[in-house]
Amino acid sequence: MAGGLATGAVALHTHARKPPKPPSSAARVHVATVTRTDLSDSRSLPGTLGFGPRTPVTGHGTGVVTALAAAGSTVTRGHALYRADDQPVVVLYGSTPLFRTLKAPSGKQAPLRGRDVTVVADNLRALGYDIGYRPPDTDGRGATYTAELAAAVKRWQQHIGMTATGTLGVGQAVVLPGPVRIGQVQAHLGDPVQETLMSVTTTGRRITVPVEAGDESGIRIGAAVTITLPDERLVPGTVTAVSTTVQAGANDAGSGQQDPNSPPTVDVTVAPVHPKDLAALDAAPVTVRFTTTTRHGVLAVPVTALVALKEGGYALQRTDGTLIAVTTGLFAAGRVEVSGPGVTAGLRVETAS
Repeated sequence: MAGGLATGAVALHTHARKPPKPPSSAARVHVATVTRTDLSDSRSLPGTLGFGPRTPVTGHGTGVVTALAAAGSTVTRGHALYRADDQPVVVLYGSTPLFRTLKAPSGKQAPLRGRDVTVVADNLRALGYDIGYRPPDTDGRGATYTAELAAAVKRWQQHIGMTATGTLGVGQAVVLPGPVRIGQVQAHLGDPVQETLMSVTTTGRRITVPVEAGDESGIRIGAAVTITLPDERLVPGTVTAVSTTVQAGANDAGSGQQDPNSPPTVDVTVAPVHPKDLAALDAAPVTVRFTTTTRHGVLAVPVTALVALKEGGYALQRTDGTLIAVTTGLFAAGRVEVSGPGVTAGLRVETAS
């Protein structure tokens, strides 16, 4: 019995001197290095691919519709958008619509001047017609409808199959900002021309991304973005416009009614860098990744290297166990910008895996 007790005492003494095993749930510690790098913060938002908002086209003058451009087709300068009483009504580029009949002066009548005349003169010259001497527009009132310009209009009318008179009426041309794509045709052959005939859009595909009002401040025109298509392809794009108009919340998908819980938004417009990347799609839901903030040449560590301090703020733990307080900056892609006394590139710190 005495021998058994002695053996037990030795066993207990030996067990007490063994170091305890670490708990199985303890975090594994690794070493990271403070590096100088560029950090970029990005976010992905849903958008809609299409041709932009539709602009209605209303006919003017008298007569009935005898031909209409087909939906999905493109109409450019000098080509017919529709025909009224079998006369072509063509597209001219500009910002001022024709609002009166333009004709050459007769007798001692002063020639017409105006920005509508400027539209006609600019378009005929762009179409290759000689419009003769063009009096300078020194006061900003617009071009002059000279006899030479009227003669050019007459030659142009003859070439396109319009009754050649040298006089251009309100209903004989539609002034648009540029080439258009026919979005939807509302009119039918035989309808009166004085109604909404069709809607048109721009010819280039673009993406509209609704961004919550106030969150668009980091998005700049000209900024590069990445577009994710429905087939998961990634294509480059560029921000082309940031709207300054705040819109009410989005519609509820089930009821179609405005969702009162949806925040107001502004539209951000994105265009592909290479239009052929989207050539196979007319409309589709897409995702756009924006880079909203970029910091160049900053010191950064993995986020898991941060140690929360009891008194507030953060620190990094050196490999010798000492702490060094840091100020944090941009968080991006699992890394964080850090700065402070003693924080230098190459510093080795502990980080949890």
